[in-house]
Amino acid sequence: MIAIIDYGMGNLHSVSKALERLGHTCIITSDPEEIERASGVILPGVGAFGDAMRELEARGLVAAIKKAALGGKPLLGICLGMQLLFTSSDEHGLHQGLNLLPGHVVKFTGDYRIPHMGWNWLSFKFPHPLFRGLEEGHVYFVHSFHVKAANPEDVIATTDYHQPVTAIINRNQIYGMQFHPEKSGKLGLGLLDRFARIANQGVQV
Repeated sequence: MIAIIDYGMGNLHSVSKALERLGHTCIITSDPEEIERASGVILPGVGAFGDAMRELEARGLVAAIKKAALGGKPLLGICLGMQLLFTSSDEHGLHQGLNLLPGHVVKFTGDYRIPHMGWNWLSFKFPHPLFRGLEEGHVYFVHSFHVKAANPEDVIATTDYHQPVTAIINRNQIYGMQFHPEKSGKLGLGLLDRFARIANQGVQV
């Protein structure tokens, strides 16, 4: 079973419905004990970084997320949820994140449309078990801030929006997707399915 963390800031039901269509069991929860019992954890997110961290702290979920991740339980951050995995963010002031991976979240700057919204090409940086059976293609992004990972090897896929942009990260059993896999057609659902299989069935990557 996969626990989708409910902290009041995420597309919980679209993610859960996508997992159910793919044949995976999941639960939407804010209970640390249910998170501990789950085989994998998804941290979704829509909104501001600082607000999200305050909600996670207020609901006692920061410790549960860190315990899951540091204990080797597969963890997937989606959109803002991916950004929260990193050290800090500049969004509306400097805010500390979960610090599970080193890196900083910065705003897009330039003479182009912000937020970055729409379908963009997802490029795999190198062969990776998460991509097994999948081909590069378009996925759906909505974000004004993006991750500058301190360790380039943590970035396994990118897109281009007037610069290279971190799209998928992975280290050990920690994963993140800046786009919305549940809204990204065949490729997005394929990636979500691969993560769920890793979590629910113990598939090794």
